[in-house]
Amino acid sequence: MVHEARRDEEPTASTSPPTVRSPLKQRDFGIFWAAQTLSVLGDAFALIALPLLVLEATGSVARMGLLTAVGGAASVLAAVFAGVVVDRVDRRRLLIVCDLFRMVLYGLVPLVWAFGPRLWVLYAVLPVCEAVGMFFSVGYVTVVRGLVGTDRLTEANGLLNSTAAAAGVLGPLCAGLVAAWTGPAAAVAVDAASFGVCAACLPLVRLRPRPADDRPASRRGTLWQDLRTGVGFLRRHPVLRTLTVLLFVFGFLTLGLTDLLIYHLKHDLGRHDGTVGTVLAVGALGTIAGSLLVARVRRRLGFGLTWIGSVAVCGLAIAGIGGSDAVLVVALLAVAFLACVGMAGTCSMSLRQEITPEHLLGRVTSAYWTLTYAAAPVGAAFLTWAAERWGTAPVALVAGAGCVLIAAAAVATPVRRA
Repeated sequence: MVHEARRDEEPTASTSPPTVRSPLKQRDFGIFWAAQTLSVLGDAFALIALPLLVLEATGSVARMGLLTAVGGAASVLAAVFAGVVVDRVDRRRLLIVCDLFRMVLYGLVPLVWAFGPRLWVLYAVLPVCEAVGMFFSVGYVTVVRGLVGTDRLTEANGLLNSTAAAAGVLGPLCAGLVAAWTGPAAAVAVDAASFGVCAACLPLVRLRPRPADDRPASRRGTLWQDLRTGVGFLRRHPVLRTLTVLLFVFGFLTLGLTDLLIYHLKHDLGRHDGTVGTVLAVGALGTIAGSLLVARVRRRLGFGLTWIGSVAVCGLAIAGIGGSDAVLVVALLAVAFLACVGMAGTCSMSLRQEITPEHLLGRVTSAYWTLTYAAAPVGAAFLTWAAERWGTAPVALVAGAGCVLIAAAAVATPVRRA
């Protein structure tokens, strides 16, 4: 395992960035941010185009769900090993390889589809791309600190998250237009091209040298020991251990909220698909706002109050959504929920990056994501089943109250003093 700086990870002029400079004013972060903006926007094309291809070929919603399930399973499996790989290899090189790999694989889809619908290519390509994407995501998190240092991590993560949220608004709209004009396969080609441009930009980004791991090579562990290392670090650190437990429950309660929101608008309020899309797009604006404001709020209030307050507002918003009969109120509550989810998520990610040793960052990130999201799919299935059985309002009220209780419990934990 090599943890010293690689030759292609060129050091910048100083070991820590000036704290007065915005991340966007730093050359290397600016290039990285621009490349990721394009890549995330391209990803939004695939998010819309792949299901459209399945519908074009089969007309079956069940086949769409199967494709999504296969891709999700591959992503979860990759998450277990992603941190170990990220900590063992050159991170910038890994990101470039992941982008090139996805460019080639997604590029195969429109080429094969040109000869007629071929569902097998989708089931072959998407799981591999989702797995590669997980390796990219873990490496992506570890690289940000090497670009801006610890002083500007929250601001940098906020900028990156706001970009992802903006892509959630603009990407599907653009993908729909492209698919309508030239077909969904062309929209997948746009995604493939975006990965190629991102891969071309990454060699221009200079990373600071990675600190050397102080363990001699002969004592470095096996793969299984490395997998346990990330979990062990979370268990030993009081704040991260507490956050992992609290977010495990929070994920169980909130992953199904989008489904609850759609069900409430369609079933309870009798609104059409256009209204549903508009409410979701407006809600995504909340994510942008929260991601852009989080650095300022955290500097003023500190991590503990920012995270706890955000989770508490999330709970109140969830409870309000289920009990509201006005579309405008539902949209505003969705904005509040997603803004606070963005703030809480950016805060916890930034704190983890700040306090985790560099040579463990990949493994800790991978373990953290795996543990905090482990129960989320089960929670989503349970909450949507309960809403169909007992109605949206009582289920949303229970889920919202659960989030408020999570915030209240956090007050008595090390999170409050972090």
